[in-house]
Amino acid sequence: MTGGLVVTDQIFGNVTRERALAEQLGLEFNDFQCRTEEECAEAVAGANVVLVNFAPITRRVLEALEPGTAVIRYGIGYDNVDIAAASELGIRVCNVPDYGADTVADHTVALLLALLRKVSLLDRAVRERGWLNPGDLGPLRGFADTTVGLIGTGRIGRAVSARLKPFGFTITAYDPYVDPAELAAIGIESVDFNTLLSSAHAVSLHAPLTDANHHLIGRESLSRMRPDAVIVNTSRGGLVDQHALASALRSGQLGGAALDVFEPEPLEADSELREINNVLLTPHAAFFSDASLANLQRLATEEAKRA
Repeated sequence: MTGGLVVTDQIFGNVTRERALAEQLGLEFNDFQCRTEEECAEAVAGANVVLVNFAPITRRVLEALEPGTAVIRYGIGYDNVDIAAASELGIRVCNVPDYGADTVADHTVALLLALLRKVSLLDRAVRERGWLNPGDLGPLRGFADTTVGLIGTGRIGRAVSARLKPFGFTITAYDPYVDPAELAAIGIESVDFNTLLSSAHAVSLHAPLTDANHHLIGRESLSRMRPDAVIVNTSRGGLVDQHALASALRSGQLGGAALDVFEPEPLEADSELREINNVLLTPHAAFFSDASLANLQRLATEEAKRA
């Protein structure tokens, strides 16, 4: 193509807003469902604005664009875009950080509560064994006696804390980029990373994926956690070493996990996580609701218009 607005891939089922914007501005419009680097590079060649969901926007793809082109990610995270290459090539990159924080927080809390109350284990036991005494699955701590540790306190982390507070949880957090006094004002105690790991009964991840925190939760950090602790990840799959996590769960070093994001995605068909009973798995769905999707598409298209 010779300019215009391109959607590399999307999960909305329609591109009505994007097409209408292109018509309004007199631009050529094309939409695809790219999965590979090669498909993306061909699709975006010569575009003025690119809207991307999960497709890989690598250096090779970015080299097909002119300096000043805008790449807009449908979503908060942008780890599928080579930011360093974009900066070098003069490509602008945007994300949509505020479209669905409440929806992700809702999903996070739903997973966390289900883990702490052993809902899936109780359900499985009733189905397979007919009945059981609740104590057969071990101790069950009350929420008022439970500490939840947040790693990251951005929009979603704080929304999770606000939802958990009425249940009586104690909330701690590790976030080196936020003033502890700011968190204390909303009822969150700041602690260092190792203290959070060793003291929390549940750990919830709310950090972006960077080179510095890849596999932040790995063999060493898991060894510092309580043996009855659970972990929830609705942020980015690369924050957790899935092999180390599976090993900790199988050995009883960790009490349970709930994962909405994986490395890679989709989760491999033969992943050992699929076979572990005390793991809840959802398919990168934490962001999903009718309202959040509508907001995401609207906000991304508005950013495309500004670009």
